[in-house]
Amino acid sequence: MKTIIKSFLKDESGATAIEYGLIAAGISVAIIAAVNGLGGKINSNFVAISSSLK
Repeated sequence: MKTIIKSFLKDESGATAIEYGLIAAGISVAIIAAVNGLGGKINSNFVAISSSLK
C-alpha cells in the first residue's frame, strides 16, 4: 500500500496536463482580446470603404 501511495505522489503527469491547459487558455484569451481590439477598427475601415464606393 505504501508503494502505491508513493508512486501516486511522485507522478506528475496530471500536473503537466493541467499546466498545458492553462497555457492554452491564456493564449486563447490573448487571441480573443486582440481580435476584439482590432474588430472595431476593421469594421470602421469596411464602412468607410463601403460608403466611398456608393
